[in-house]
Amino acid sequence: MGTLRRGDRAGRRAAIAALVGAAALSAAAPAEASGAEELLREARAHEAAHEDDVALRRYTDALALDPTCAPCYLGLASLRARLGDAREAERVYSTALEHVPGLREALLGRARSRRAIGWRREAEEDLEAYAASASAREGGGDPAALGELAAWYGEDGRVPAQLATWRRVRVLAERRGDAPLVARARTMVKALQILVGPADPAVAPVDPDRTRRAIAAVARRAG
Repeated sequence: MGTLRRGDRAGRRAAIAALVGAAALSAAAPAEASGAEELLREARAHEAAHEDDVALRRYTDALALDPTCAPCYLGLASLRARLGDAREAERVYSTALEHVPGLREALLGRARSRRAIGWRREAEEDLEAYAASASAREGGGDPAALGELAAWYGEDGRVPAQLATWRRVRVLAERRGDAPLVARARTMVKALQILVGPADPAVAPVDPDRTRRAIAAVARRAG
């Protein structure tokens, strides 16, 4: 019996130690999150005061405490971009997307950073993904992001791609009843159709069967 009692006491001590350890871990997470939030506030204050070096350290310290702090990633990457370090901004945005995959703002920021670096294809893919990620919530896509993507295509001399993207903007704008954007998109489509000419597969299909001719007629009227 004495042996059993000693075993019971040892078992109870182990159970109590496990409970204490679990309680300590559960208390540490809110404490770390709270510490990260305080460091985030300090980082923003230093950035507002143009104390950029201190702000960078505070953002980094906050992320060391809480690697899922979305505003910390966005603040740090934005500051890096503002300081002209597009490569470091891209790295921060990429890390943010690894730890917070649903952070759409990081996708947009990374697209712009990659564009600044010269990674054009990757930038376009990111911006396209950002625009598409708005589909469920914003009625089929993000027209502002698509407009930016169309501008990129224009800068690169990719007029057919620019035209196709402006057509998408027009459809979204019409769906939302955004009259100013509809007017702008129609103007851009009409101008780009003139530039593209016979290379526009919507207006001048290569294989002019009945269906393609109907689509071309609709495209010409919409233009």
